[in-house]
Amino acid sequence: MKNLSFGFYSCLAAVQDRPFHIKEVCLLDGKKDKRLQLLKNEITANNLAHRFINKNELELLCGVKNHQGVVVIYKQQQTYSEAALLDYCASATEPLLLLVLDQIVDPHNLGACLRTAEAAGVNAVISSTRKSAPLTPTVRKVACGAAERIPLIFAKNLVRFLGELKQLGIWVYGTQPTASKLLYETDFCRSMALVIGAEGKGMRRLVSEKCDELLRMPMSGEMASLNASVAAGIGLFEAVRQRSSTKL
Repeated sequence: MKNLSFGFYSCLAAVQDRPFHIKEVCLLDGKKDKRLQLLKNEITANNLAHRFINKNELELLCGVKNHQGVVVIYKQQQTYSEAALLDYCASATEPLLLLVLDQIVDPHNLGACLRTAEAAGVNAVISSTRKSAPLTPTVRKVACGAAERIPLIFAKNLVRFLGELKQLGIWVYGTQPTASKLLYETDFCRSMALVIGAEGKGMRRLVSEKCDELLRMPMSGEMASLNASVAAGIGLFEAVRQRSSTKL
């Protein structure tokens, strides 16, 4: 079942920020701690349907043991459309910050990228649909609530969608270890999308060709590349740093 999330932080974010998407909340019967009480208060405040079930039922429902005593069941899988994001970008009055993921297959990496993106104030995350991790309960748990707070769009044709973003004045920057230009030598104060490639393989050729610029991160060790979420964090927070300095 994909239309659920488990883990305290992802479920709390769902109850607080997306209560209208929730069908039911299942809580571990007899579990008592301060965090669960906070969640119960939010459930009551939002008048959400909920029930208490035993440990075996909860594990069977979510398929794992590290559910932290709570599972949220959604009315349906919640994702955002390409058209909705394009409309949002077209009407934006401030520089946009987007994160693009090209065939990130590890659900833990996708969850970590969502968490990093939310922390950096990213407007939306775009992922390719083919050979990419879908939005699963594991992704939601690793994201610690970010999957409920930040729009995630799965683009059917990522190359074409990047072209549509460029038509709206959004600069597309791709990360590539062999690029001649450093990440820190680029102006990130304009509306931009940062593209992170697949683990090990990097960006696909057609995706890299669609980028306005290819950038590399300064690396002095023996590693050929960084984890996707780490690379995303370095690039996104460089954009945050630049934009913050212009407001001082």
